[in-house]
Amino acid sequence: MSRNLTRENTRLELSRHAARLFLERGVAGTGGDEIAAAAGVATRTLWRHFRSKESAVEPLFAQSSLRFAAILRRWPRDVSIEELFAAHLGPDRQAAEDTADDILVVRLLARLPEEPALRSAWLMSCHIGEEHLTEIIAERLDRPRGEFEVRLCAATVTAAIRVVDETVSLAAVKYGLKTTTAEVNAHLAQAIREASTLPFCDPVTPRIWPDDTAGESEPGRRGDDPRRAEGQTRSAGTDQPATRKSSGRRTRIP
Repeated sequence: MSRNLTRENTRLELSRHAARLFLERGVAGTGGDEIAAAAGVATRTLWRHFRSKESAVEPLFAQSSLRFAAILRRWPRDVSIEELFAAHLGPDRQAAEDTADDILVVRLLARLPEEPALRSAWLMSCHIGEEHLTEIIAERLDRPRGEFEVRLCAATVTAAIRVVDETVSLAAVKYGLKTTTAEVNAHLAQAIREASTLPFCDPVTPRIWPDDTAGESEPGRRGDDPRRAEGQTRSAGTDQPATRKSSGRRTRIP
């Protein structure tokens, strides 16, 4: 366990140095030797942890996604997403080191248009966030993690979060737009609501029965299938139409 922790700490520290050099010199102007020297390790150590210099920023991006997922995992069922963000999101609600890392991430995201080589690392962290979000939505709504609707919702919400992150970062760094934490949280919550395909943003109640939708009407769910009325005329335990006897012959019930 300690060995894994040491490895992750090393990767994160290398990631921070790579991010600073990329911001200072650009990706093309930065080599693996320089990243290793800035971190005080041998170049071979860098390549033991990363497949390329661009991938060196993956841990920094991933850490931001994981911290956001950790907040969502602590989401009480009787709290809306706006209330959750107000209580837990903001620089005054996290460690100074995490805030410094977030600033690096914001600056890197603002450079994506000029540094497309970094986009694969960013999208990798978004995928990590999507996997965690799939679990969070499934648990909040008491639905199977592998259900298509759950995975689809996680994918659309992750895309919305990515767009908000990129937009806010570009606006702040390139155009000097100043926004408050409350404004960013409001935009983020609104984007998640508009992108979500399942009702997980508001307070939820546990599902008691497998087909219980807690009062929500969702297209495509068995509970809303008009054919269920027809199914009530089916014989128990069979898919064949029910029949009855009349005047010595069997009459088919339509």
